[in-house]
Amino acid sequence: MSLLSLKRYYINYKLMKKKVKRYTQQIQVGTQDRHNVLKDFSRLLDSQIEKIVLFLLEQQGLLASRLSNLGEQYDVLIQHPDEAKVTELQEAYRAVGRDLLRLLFFVEMNAIGLRKILKKFDKRFGYKFADYYVKTRANHPYSQLQQVFKHVGIGAVVGAISRNLADLQDLQDNHGSYVSIYDQPAYSHPVYSQIHQDPVVHSIRAAVERLSNSTSFLHFLGTHAFTMQDELPTPSEEQDDDQRYHFMSLLLNLANTFLYMVNTYIIVPTADNYSLTLGAAATVCGVVIGSMAVAQVFSSVYFSAWSNRSYMKPLVFSSIVLLVGNTLYALAYDLDSIAVLLIGRLFCGLGSARAVNRRYISDCVPLKLRMQASAGFVSASALGMAVGPALACLFQTDFKIYKFTFNQETLPGWIMALAWLVYLLWLSISFREPPDRTKESVVPQESTSGQFVNVSVDNGFTQPLLINSETKQEDEDEDGDGDEDCDDAEEDSDKIQKPVNSIVSAYRLLTPSVKVQLLIYFMLKYAMEILLAESSVITGYYFIWSTSSVAIFLACLGLTVLPVNIIVGSYISNIFEERQVLLASEIMVCIGIVLSFHILIPYTVPQYVGSALITFVSAEVLEGVNLSLLSRVMSSRLSRGTYNGGLLSTEAGTLARVIADGTITLSGYLGESKLLNTTLVPALFICISSIVATCFTYNSLY
Repeated sequence: MSLLSLKRYYINYKLMKKKVKRYTQQIQVGTQDRHNVLKDFSRLLDSQIEKIVLFLLEQQGLLASRLSNLGEQYDVLIQHPDEAKVTELQEAYRAVGRDLLRLLFFVEMNAIGLRKILKKFDKRFGYKFADYYVKTRANHPYSQLQQVFKHVGIGAVVGAISRNLADLQDLQDNHGSYVSIYDQPAYSHPVYSQIHQDPVVHSIRAAVERLSNSTSFLHFLGTHAFTMQDELPTPSEEQDDDQRYHFMSLLLNLANTFLYMVNTYIIVPTADNYSLTLGAAATVCGVVIGSMAVAQVFSSVYFSAWSNRSYMKPLVFSSIVLLVGNTLYALAYDLDSIAVLLIGRLFCGLGSARAVNRRYISDCVPLKLRMQASAGFVSASALGMAVGPALACLFQTDFKIYKFTFNQETLPGWIMALAWLVYLLWLSISFREPPDRTKESVVPQESTSGQFVNVSVDNGFTQPLLINSETKQEDEDEDGDGDEDCDDAEEDSDKIQKPVNSIVSAYRLLTPSVKVQLLIYFMLKYAMEILLAESSVITGYYFIWSTSSVAIFLACLGLTVLPVNIIVGSYISNIFEERQVLLASEIMVCIGIVLSFHILIPYTVPQYVGSALITFVSAEVLEGVNLSLLSRVMSSRLSRGTYNGGLLSTEAGTLARVIADGTITLSGYLGESKLLNTTLVPALFICISSIVATCFTYNSLY
């Protein structure tokens, strides 16, 4: 099929752009209302998508017919093996595969065009039509949009090509010894796909995965990590990512994440007793715990900047600083110095390399593995959060070696110092610094004239959405909107290619809804820190809990993270809109905080445990949904560079922890009897403020 004849099967971007402009003019002069505009534009989009889908089905039928004919040839070849004909048949299957790749590119270009016109419509009218349109069409039983975004039916074609190429290779190598791809799970595993699969099949798998938009638990958990990334990579970018990827280096990054979370929470059950031992008030535990977060506010920035040039060096530095910090924390007991204790925790905060961990996943893990790696980051964090307090309850001992004391207060420091020393040795031996990235590009590439250009795929189905300069000139003559498209294209290109160079610049890119979501993130981290950091003091005052009891309680809270995310990611998020889950979770956090107050009646263990569970679980649900939304609406300019979206979210959460820990210490001056209510009042105020802000921006949330 020629390029000119193919043009009519693409989404008519020019027509729809003119429609949007005409709608704007009609609404301004009062000859049209919003309801009719939405209805008319929906009908136009439906017809455009139907045109794409019918062509897609027609081409799938032709591919299926070719595969059927090749299957008949394969049956004959099985009876009379001929090496030359085997090679010829393999090339025929590969030719079908290459045509399928062109078809996938056709789908990709139309999906991009659809996304751009929806974005333009929302920008012109200030209405989240894209959200309404996709949600109403995507899950309908007769949805044609599913064909574009889920490419229904293509999997069967991919399967036929994969199986027959594998069988032909087996016939060629083993002289007819039949081993099906279905008998070898490794064929479907992404780690082994490059080794076992035919290059054409691997390219098809990569294209399909690029276009996939999963709503599974893995996707939900992966967005929890908030590793910002560009929209779609080019084939050259994918190859570059494969070269940069090193499994052991990724594992070391995840181990760093796990150990840091263990390091953060291992001292929580004993921080109050340690403070008392050194002559300070029990509520100084807020400063002891929070000093790590204070240092992390600054360390996140320099680690993010350092990761622009290297990954191994900041990880080595992080390990050394954490080794020193934990040693000082343990030595503070024998030195009888609260100052040494605080300095040790500050050093631990200065060693926070979570910005490097996130950045490594975004930059060095191939797109096909990035969601799994992001989910691994979240799982490692959750596991560390549970293991930290659990380890603390095992340190019920007291002995000396030379002049050094080993007891429940100092052992967390000694154990973590040893863990970081072992990690440092492992890092030095096994980590591989990725090669420098030489190209930064995105699909679709756009020229300075605002047109789409082809990217390293054979010309067949790769016709650009805006065909050539003549088309653009024609477009300008017809509707005078060419300059706007050029500006939009250059603006989009700049946003993707130029990272921001300061926190102030990054903040200016935030829309009101994004600012509200960062406020929500601040609120949930504040509420969680209040709950966790003061738990040992509160339970000791009201219930006379031992260190072991506090540690078990905190470990049980940490263990709820993954089960809760499985339920939300697999079920709740598929039933309700994410913004509905967001608002409901905020309300539940508020209810949990209210139930935590000690008013009139005696404070009981069921009240404390029940309210803590409601607050913590709701905050965990809220964090996952909030970051899932945030990852989709954050500016693409914040996907890279030092001041990226991951850094902004980290800083918001860290600042919340700092303020929460400071609140605990300041409230301690009023006495332990008033600590609970005094710390809950600001948490309640911030929570109510976030709920109000969410209600005002509810319609702008995806």
